[in-house]
Amino acid sequence: MEITEVRIKLVENAAERLLAFCSITIDGAFVIRDLKLIGGPSGPFVAMPSRKLCTHCRGCGFKNPFRAGYCNQCGGRLSESSPPRDDDGRVRLYADIAHPINASCRDLIQKRVVGEYEAEIERAKQPGYTSRYEAMGDEDRPRR
Repeated sequence: MEITEVRIKLVENAAERLLAFCSITIDGAFVIRDLKLIGGPSGPFVAMPSRKLCTHCRGCGFKNPFRAGYCNQCGGRLSESSPPRDDDGRVRLYADIAHPINASCRDLIQKRVVGEYEAEIERAKQPGYTSRYEAMGDEDRPRR
């Protein structure tokens, strides 16, 4: 596997932990978008794209957040189902959409994204800087 492209969008108010959004292209053929670069105590790390976990209303079938007491569609009382927990017993409210399945793949992504983030910070200091992340639009989607 080769990461053939990384695009970074710096977050303007980096005083928070979120430093940047990014996308990676694998083997020039597969794109993963909305990875996040988060500032951690040991330095920046890559968080994979995720979706919020939900529960379905028994009455109307509408998706609702786990912590909701009432359905956002019909107003019916939601059952007291307990949200899933991780191995440490913490409540899991999000699930990864895409993620590496071994440490070597995670390290490969981590090193490449952090390196591109540092290069993007330097590019951002140049006059006339524009993020290549915004340029990633419909041009990389197949035509119908």
